[in-house]
Amino acid sequence: MEGAWRKVRKALGLRLDVHASAAGGGNVPRAPSGAGGCRRDAAVEVVAPAAGESSGPSTPVGAHRQSKSGGRSSSTHSSKQGKCAICFASMRSGHGQALFTAECSHMFHFQCISSNVKHGNYVCPVCRAKWKEIPCRSLSSTSPHGRVGGDHIRSPQQDPHLALHRQVSNRRREVRRLHTSEPADYNDDEPLQRIEAFDNLNSGSSKTAEISSYPEFQVVSQASCLDGFDILIHVKAPTSSSDDITGSLVNASSMRSSRRVPIDLVTVLDVSGSMAGTKLALLKQAMGFVIQHLRPSDRLSVIAFSSTARRLFPLQRMSHHGRQQALQAISSLGSGGGTNIADALKKAVKVIEDRNYKNSVCSIILLSDGQDTYNISSNFQGTSAGRRSLVPSSILNDLHMVPLHTFGFGADHDSDTLHSISEASGGTFSFIEDEGVMQDAFAQCIGGLLSVAVQEMRLSMECVDPGVQLCSIKCGSYPSKVARDGRNGSVDIAHLYADEEKDILLSVAIPESCEQTSLLRVACAYKDPVTNETIKIQGDEVKINRPTSTVSVPVSIEVDRERNRIRAANSIESARAAAERGALSEAVTILEDCRRALSQSVASQNRDRLCMALDAELREIQERMANRQLYEASGRAYMLSGLSSHSWQRATARGDSTDSTTLVHSYQTPSMVQMLEHSQNFSSLPQGRRPQVQGR
Repeated sequence: MEGAWRKVRKALGLRLDVHASAAGGGNVPRAPSGAGGCRRDAAVEVVAPAAGESSGPSTPVGAHRQSKSGGRSSSTHSSKQGKCAICFASMRSGHGQALFTAECSHMFHFQCISSNVKHGNYVCPVCRAKWKEIPCRSLSSTSPHGRVGGDHIRSPQQDPHLALHRQVSNRRREVRRLHTSEPADYNDDEPLQRIEAFDNLNSGSSKTAEISSYPEFQVVSQASCLDGFDILIHVKAPTSSSDDITGSLVNASSMRSSRRVPIDLVTVLDVSGSMAGTKLALLKQAMGFVIQHLRPSDRLSVIAFSSTARRLFPLQRMSHHGRQQALQAISSLGSGGGTNIADALKKAVKVIEDRNYKNSVCSIILLSDGQDTYNISSNFQGTSAGRRSLVPSSILNDLHMVPLHTFGFGADHDSDTLHSISEASGGTFSFIEDEGVMQDAFAQCIGGLLSVAVQEMRLSMECVDPGVQLCSIKCGSYPSKVARDGRNGSVDIAHLYADEEKDILLSVAIPESCEQTSLLRVACAYKDPVTNETIKIQGDEVKINRPTSTVSVPVSIEVDRERNRIRAANSIESARAAAERGALSEAVTILEDCRRALSQSVASQNRDRLCMALDAELREIQERMANRQLYEASGRAYMLSGLSSHSWQRATARGDSTDSTTLVHSYQTPSMVQMLEHSQNFSSLPQGRRPQVQGR
């Protein structure tokens, strides 16, 4: 008892409050609440279970602290739930972890909060209150040899202060390792999760991609000879289950039965001076969401850049330890300096190229709120090819094995450059206009990346009737080719997310015929990323009937819908070209003409949802062209994000496109929608229940 009282007296002298279980399981008497003037001071609790004692819950020190109003403080939701608001791990007593209760009554793991303080964060990550009592400073009063009091050295198991000192020292060394000089080669990636954990994946699935074909008309008279007869080819990826997408919300057994393949993800984050304040705080929160939704089999590396770029940590698995380390690294970020996108991308690609191990899915995410001030001058008026020079050549190929998805944040980012970078690598460009939707934009993108169901897909088509010729293929940015003789062609779609759909519009020439005409035979081949097997699918032949007389038949609504989509995308591109040369009124007229044409189409008259979305998008663009200032601030970025979406037929964030009530959210897959729901639920949680990574 005497030794325990010595600890209490020393703790009061240090303005700390220490609670340790007595050897016999009894409780140490507590000093009066006013003693030593520690009523609202910071407190550290180190709970070491006594021999034979259960490690059940005990009352945290901070739970007895009084609020300013004199009533009992509710602490935080994280304290109530036993979760650290920084690493989101358990704070149950008896686990040998030091717990820090701040003067504002919020509780954290000591090792988590001490890392925050080490990097200059002297405010509460939950309520943003400025602290007078700094945890690392309090601990510094401890003897360098681990002696807290008494005449002999005690083991960490016997002396909670010595255990705490060792834990914090280890954590400091770990955080220092994150910021040491970088190696010449990035071949220090963490090995993949043991293959035994995915034995159930090898059984594959009976679900495969689907191919459908729709001729413009089902009937063409025998005497008709048409040069521009359209055929729509529709491809849909296999369906996923809901457990395939999320990471933190599934248990180990459901993970093993899930068909989602692991991902290697590199995030490239702008931390230049313009990101200071709320922007950086929201970026950290968004990254916290991403980290929490990656599984232990997924690997993450983070590149932070301003005037120069640095790798925060190598590709490492998002195990419990990996998540904690990642959250600590993100939390330590500060803002300052210029914007060097090229240097950041070189390091990101180097992480991918130098890795010793490879997950089958790999992607890079880049977020920036400014213009590259080191490689592109402010008055640069070059071509897209000039901007694409920022992208390392190793990922510029038609296979698009490493898509680079870019996010432009705010009114000052270089949307032309970010759009060109994403287009060159097979990625998408999203415009984050409102800083509050940054996390939703990330969530939508991650929802797709975590649901890749098809890789290396090639769609092929072959003319059947000798008189039929393939004239053109309209497929946006996907690489395609038509044989010189017009008898066959192909489209390289590369990868598809689960449930994702693509439409390819073919134009063929058909001859006169006195009988049913077989136009095309369509097939596709792709790799199943789970089993690595090559799947081949043969579609039905596209045939039309040939009556002797002309028959009036309606146009295929599927073909008409795709024509409308292509018409709208072309109009946006034309309007953008007009706006860039200063002709805003001409640009608005181009869009108005397109809206009028859409309203007269068969699909629109049948209240087709895509046509409604296209009209809403065109109207929004018109409004953002009201004047030059508005166009420069948001119109250009909004248009480029829309063009990116249409060229890849993949959802991007722009305006309120991530809001479930808007019309402008075409191409969203169920996986994206589900991840957006998780993001909105995550944001609605009390802050104490989130993995907090706050700015300086």
